Amino acid sequence: MRLLYFAAHQMFPLTSGNRLRDYHLSRQLVRRASVTFVETCHEGEQPSSQSADSSYDSIVSLSKPTGYKLGNILRGLVGPTPIPVLNYFEPQSENLLANVLADRRFDTLQIEGIHLSRYLRVINTAAPRPRILADWHNIESELMWRYSEHTPSWSKRLVAKRTARLLEKAELQLLNKCDAHTVVSEREKRKLLALCPSANVHVVPNGVDTEHFASSGLAANPLGSNSENSGHNLIYVGSMDYHANIDAVVWFARDVWPEIAKRHPKLKFVIVGRNPSEQIRRLESESIRVTGTVADVRPFYASAFAVVVPLRVGGGTRLKILEAMAAGVPVVTTHLGAEGISAEDRVHALFADTPREIIDAVDQLYRSAQLRQCLADGGKNLVAECYDWAALGENLYRLHASLLASKSQNQAGLN
Repeated sequence: MRLLYFAAHQMFPLTSGNRLRDYHLSRQLVRRASVTFVETCHEGEQPSSQSADSSYDSIVSLSKPTGYKLGNILRGLVGPTPIPVLNYFEPQSENLLANVLADRRFDTLQIEGIHLSRYLRVINTAAPRPRILADWHNIESELMWRYSEHTPSWSKRLVAKRTARLLEKAELQLLNKCDAHTVVSEREKRKLLALCPSANVHVVPNGVDTEHFASSGLAANPLGSNSENSGHNLIYVGSMDYHANIDAVVWFARDVWPEIAKRHPKLKFVIVGRNPSEQIRRLESESIRVTGTVADVRPFYASAFAVVVPLRVGGGTRLKILEAMAAGVPVVTTHLGAEGISAEDRVHALFADTPREIIDAVDQLYRSAQLRQCLADGGKNLVAECYDWAALGENLYRLHASLLASKSQNQAGLN
């Protein structure tokens, strides 16, 4: 099987959830098919070389224009194409993709999300046209609606609501134009089927490399040779230039952390993630540390008393929770934070939505070593059974194989 994997970002570095999902799923497909990885390089990024990972047939680099240019904002406001889709389209990249499709004649193509949907025009005109699978990392219109409800800026709120409406229309078009779809949770599957009952939608959740996070890389102390804080860090892991993570951390630091720090003065709040915004950097204090980009998150999990996931907006499945569970670290999360994960309260994690509930959950963990061990064991078992990338990759390959089989059957019927 010849397969094209079309991602809305550069392959490396693996510093965000969407990059981790695309890397691990495409690597699993490489074990079973001939895969060409098409990456989208943002401004200032250098194309990946084939030597970066020789397991692919090739790595093709497209360019992404500068995001949120005035022209795109104005065009996005009047419609019909939403700003996030305009931000990812480049005519020269469309021509390069057309050449790749013509040269290699793919059987199936996996397109990563609504952001790349404007390229469907050239994909659908390829001869032969590959079967198309759309992988939905999130339902972007849902994220935009949630953002509009929380942003304090009235102008951003108006733009977000307009963009959410246009995204809903674009998502319906994507549902009708592709042969199959994958989402990360049953809830999102139900939501898409409510929009388009005839769509072919399957669940392929986010996963984790369980062996990697259980490995010896956990042994190092990320906070220096002084191990005084080891086991006394409450950590948050995520890309700190993403609005949902910024909202979660700022809210936690402002409304929750002061009481936790008062009750448990040995605890430190450590914010681990790339590109911290100015809002995040301003949080740094004697009891709060902001790391910025780190080479390996595993030592931070090893130093953690618990992982906190106080998300109030966003969607999809949180890789940060799956990583923490694989590393054997107890998790305190909002219900929205654990959305898409088949976790049970007090078995795999502690669920807490309000400041008081989160404070009480941390208190319970602090008092009970038995509860900490129970959650650590339960989380490890859950990810090993349900969220290891190898099993998820096998399911995804079978879906591609079924698309190819149906294509062959249709061609035979025409002959």
